[in-house]
Amino acid sequence: MTGTTGNYKHRGIIPRAIQQVFKSMEEHASQFITVRISYLEIHNEIIYDLLATTVSDVPLSVVEGPQGVSVKGLSVHAAPQEEVALNYLFEGNTNRSVGQHALNRNSSRSHCIFTIYIECHSRVLSDAGFVTSKINLVDLAGSERLAKSKSEGSGLKEATYINRSLSYLEQVVIALSERNREHVPFRQSKLTYTLKDSLGGNCNTVLVANICSEAIHIVETLSTLRFATRMKWVTTEPIVNEKIDSERMVKNLEKEVLYLKDELAMHNSLLNRPPVSYEPLNEIQVLEINSQVRRFLEGTIDDLDIVSLRQIHEVFNQFKMILSQQEQEVESRLRSKYTLIDKNDYATLSVVQKAGLVDSEGHLVGEVDGQGFGIGVAPFSSKPGGKRAKAKKGKEQVSPISKKEGLASPLSGKDLDSLSPSRSQVVTASKDLETKEVQSREQDAVSVETHRSESAPKDDSSTRPSSPPARATAFEDFKNERGSEINRIFKENKTILNDRKKKMNEFTRRVNLLKQEMDTTRQALEAQRVEREHQGEYLNDEGQIIIDEEEFLLIMKLKDLKKQYRADFNELRDLQSEVQYCQHLVDQCRNRLVTEFEIWYSESFLIPEEVQEVLKSGGAIRPGMIPINRVLTLDEDEQEKFDRMQEEVLPFCPASVSFYNAKAKTDRKHKYARAMTALEQMRKKSGSVHTSVKNKPPSALDTT
Repeated sequence: MTGTTGNYKHRGIIPRAIQQVFKSMEEHASQFITVRISYLEIHNEIIYDLLATTVSDVPLSVVEGPQGVSVKGLSVHAAPQEEVALNYLFEGNTNRSVGQHALNRNSSRSHCIFTIYIECHSRVLSDAGFVTSKINLVDLAGSERLAKSKSEGSGLKEATYINRSLSYLEQVVIALSERNREHVPFRQSKLTYTLKDSLGGNCNTVLVANICSEAIHIVETLSTLRFATRMKWVTTEPIVNEKIDSERMVKNLEKEVLYLKDELAMHNSLLNRPPVSYEPLNEIQVLEINSQVRRFLEGTIDDLDIVSLRQIHEVFNQFKMILSQQEQEVESRLRSKYTLIDKNDYATLSVVQKAGLVDSEGHLVGEVDGQGFGIGVAPFSSKPGGKRAKAKKGKEQVSPISKKEGLASPLSGKDLDSLSPSRSQVVTASKDLETKEVQSREQDAVSVETHRSESAPKDDSSTRPSSPPARATAFEDFKNERGSEINRIFKENKTILNDRKKKMNEFTRRVNLLKQEMDTTRQALEAQRVEREHQGEYLNDEGQIIIDEEEFLLIMKLKDLKKQYRADFNELRDLQSEVQYCQHLVDQCRNRLVTEFEIWYSESFLIPEEVQEVLKSGGAIRPGMIPINRVLTLDEDEQEKFDRMQEEVLPFCPASVSFYNAKAKTDRKHKYARAMTALEQMRKKSGSVHTSVKNKPPSALDTT
């Protein structure tokens, strides 16, 4: 699934899928496509985020909502380019759990899911619909037989979880393949629950089954093939996930409203109607409507002029506001003279009963001094002047025999202090303010550059060309000059090889002809024998079968052909041995010629002048002992190596730019992390060194 990061040709399915996605994006330039990436690992039934930037104590969990199954807390990163997506892949691979056992030194100890989220929007603003899709690229850990892998300790625990999750996955596949099955056990494991959207239903599912061709693993191979067969039974019905962009839809509706307003204005002007404003009412217009409503209630005006629907809504709002204000005024007047008690407030009722204001049944009683009075009837002056308000407030007042709406009594100040506030009249508002602090950390990357020491230039421009010639032209010159002796031996051996091959071909033809003639003779002998048995056989005195002269000649001919065949076959076998030996000599001479040419070409055109000083005759290092690629990279830093690799690879495969750029970025990040870790360890170690070391000069400390 992941392949190797060292060679572009050996990359896995996931890098190829990423490249195909971004290549398809370039082909659909008329659409705006966004790509996001997530990478998770399921190790021992625990989900880990391989791309997490911070360590969180909250475990990741699988949740299911209207949009499908998702992992709560999993980080999703935007990937606008192929290089960024590959960088996330390589970064996540370095965080995976890898172990070793008897069958594999780099065995995956967990299941990994690399997800690509794609959203496709139209660049036309009038189109509010967009399409979403999700690609789950799953790298399943292989099932293990403990008798063969010989896992122990933590490896045994990991193998147990791996085999269990794969068994649950097979149960889910079997359940999906049964059409009449109502329940599918997706929630048995984290793997099956996470892949619920990718197993059957609205998806396209592809399973790549890896098997081993060795006979010792035939049981595992058959088990894997059975699982793949069951997977083929699962039916899928993929449909396009079309959604509506709410923000774009709002903008489109706003444009449509403006267009309709213009249409109505034009229609009114054609019919000679007064212009109507469809904008929200301002404060002045609201105050004017409020004044009209109040004058209407007071009886100053008889009618309200209706201009627009918005004005009608505002008129009703003003009626509600005036009614609410009157209710509040009535309630405040009543509170100033009476204490309202809710009949459902049992604590307050018990206090009132103890005070002797109500009886056990809740009826009001007179005062203690014996002077009776009416309770619950307010004086006429405290009521508002309107008939409607009088009727309404009269209902709200508590009569002496009313238990429905509550009780009222003109209590003294001491009695008011003893009463608890009514539940229906007291509202407690509490607000919890939470503040969140956002901390941003910036890490400064420290780049260490090593500069090469350049030696003094030498005046060799006359003996060495500025640019190396083509290898084909240089090879012909080499065969005529320095490699002439090796080329002569190579040509002689090749001539001998061609002669031997030609002779071997002739003997091969002869042997084939003899074989055909032997087969024809055997057929003729078989026909003679059948005819003799049909006519009857004759025996001599010694009991031997008597044959005719034709059959005897055929037998002698077959005997001579076999003898000739054996001789020619032995000769052919000797010629084959000679051809193999000559071919070995020719290959050896060819390799020697190419090797000598590479050394000569490197010495003459590629190796720098300062390096050639080391390779002079009499030195410890001679030409050919170190490969030319190692010689040329003796004084290169990481950036120069990467540039050289690009020059060698990119002309043949331009599509590999993103792959190698992502690899180089990941390598630089890891080297920086290792350097910082080593520096931190050195700082800790230097803090524990004896104090005498601190008195050394800076150079001595640097050397240490």
